[in-house]
Amino acid sequence: VFPSLAQAQASVANEVYQELGQPSVFLFCPTEYCSSLCSPSPSQSCYLQTIGQELLPGIGVIWTGPKVVSQELSAVLLEEVEAVLRRRPVIWDNLYANDYDCRRVFLGPYMGRAPGLMSRLHGLLLNPNCELQANFIPIHTLGTWFRSELGSCAHPDRAGMEAVAALGDSQGAQDGRYSPQEALELALSDWVAEINQQALEPGR
Repeated sequence: VFPSLAQAQASVANEVYQELGQPSVFLFCPTEYCSSLCSPSPSQSCYLQTIGQELLPGIGVIWTGPKVVSQELSAVLLEEVEAVLRRRPVIWDNLYANDYDCRRVFLGPYMGRAPGLMSRLHGLLLNPNCELQANFIPIHTLGTWFRSELGSCAHPDRAGMEAVAALGDSQGAQDGRYSPQEALELALSDWVAEINQQALEPGR
């Protein structure tokens, strides 16, 4: 019926979206959902070009970055993806995911995301560790990153400054930039307080 997989997927997604009354949040995960799955690149992918053309503009498109688990996200990559999809992507961030290898648990701070990214995103979802308690630091430091991004949006001259790519910079909180190290220290402090509070609860 359809000349390509992309046209089939877009047609079905559009029909479901319209049948549901075009909800404010409706997400589509493409078959090519990261750069490493695109041939030869996101901007030259016939599949993504068709998705961008055919998918109704109110539908959000999920993207994981350069790879399925991306250590870094850059503004340059997101610009390329936005251009081919004709919309800002929704990042499905697998930085902490370990469902593919439960021996792996990343407890570090949210990092590797360039300053000023929020203005290039339609949304961001964090795929957590499978172990519930191991997600305190990921979620806490994501919150700190998000607040720093809001500060950048309030001061557009700061947004997108790739020169601040020293992601371990200790200046962080003082001047509105995100510091993974400071975010980690804040998260650990709050996590210890949470653990101590739980220890005092009856039955613990």
